[in-house]
Amino acid sequence: MRKIIHIDMDAFYASVEQRDNPVLRGRPIAVGSGEARGVVSTASYEARKFGIHSAMPSLSAKSKCPELIFVPPRFEVYHAVSMQIREIFREYTDLVEPLSLDEAFLDVTVNHKNNPSASLIAKEIQQKIFEKTELTASAGVSINKFLAKIASDYRKPNGFFVILPEEAEKFVETLPIEQFFGVGKVTAQRMHSHHIFTGFDLKQRNEAELVRLFGKAGHIFYRYARAIDEREVKPHRPIKSVSNETTFLQDKNDRILLTIELYHLAKEVFERVEKENFHGKTITIKVKYADFKIITRSKTLPQKITVFQQFWHIAREMMKQIDLSQKPVRLIGFGISNADNELHDKDLQPELKLF
Repeated sequence: MRKIIHIDMDAFYASVEQRDNPVLRGRPIAVGSGEARGVVSTASYEARKFGIHSAMPSLSAKSKCPELIFVPPRFEVYHAVSMQIREIFREYTDLVEPLSLDEAFLDVTVNHKNNPSASLIAKEIQQKIFEKTELTASAGVSINKFLAKIASDYRKPNGFFVILPEEAEKFVETLPIEQFFGVGKVTAQRMHSHHIFTGFDLKQRNEAELVRLFGKAGHIFYRYARAIDEREVKPHRPIKSVSNETTFLQDKNDRILLTIELYHLAKEVFERVEKENFHGKTITIKVKYADFKIITRSKTLPQKITVFQQFWHIAREMMKQIDLSQKPVRLIGFGISNADNELHDKDLQPELKLF
């Protein structure tokens, strides 16, 4: 039986800004651009009380909270703080799997401190993070990654929660389906249409039925409903995709201008692909129109793409198929995925998105 901890920093970007600028403390702030086409990257807890959340358009955020202060992101600072936090993690275990700059899984079943209590380790980590960075983190402790992640979100901010082995299955039965890791809005709506609202409802369905309804993700949902998650904490988490996107200050419907924007995105993505040595087979273009409708177009090749000219040739041909006759474009994105052309059930994350 594993002992897994999930650490999730509280409103990370916003908390760093408030730490570094006392004027912002206790104020509703949003990290991001306050311009007309800007979006909220992270909101402070003071802002969240107004219903402001990440990925919300800046204009919507301002309408909810006229006093909202926008702060431009400083990713180099966030990265540096994240590295400080990871140093703390590695005092306890080498089995650290970062999910992003502000969260990570730790397997402390066997640990450097020879401490048999994952709960005590989690509390020590929270205290050390605060002492070193002046930031708070929430911690979840349980027997697998699925449960630990749910637990860390249970009493935010600065929360601590443990799901014991003997309580796990009953606990999952009480959860709203929206709190299941990997269940986004679309999947939740689909589950609701089949009268699945809680973990208990999900548990009543057999595995074959869930696979029929949700494809390969059905295998995962069947196990999650029984508090089962066999995924290991992987220190070197494989990259599944590389992508980038840009939102225009003014909508565009000129195909030449959009193709130029796509070229710059493709160059940036390819540079990252080369740096990470990640060569995939599937190219995806994402377009968000002025009415916020989103379409994606993908093309998969039989071999990995390793030369930029081939990369760009395919993207340019795909761009010609995008309909620009009816409405202008607000956002364009470009990405590459499918490095090994395989998707293993144990690694599946439902509704995994390229962008």
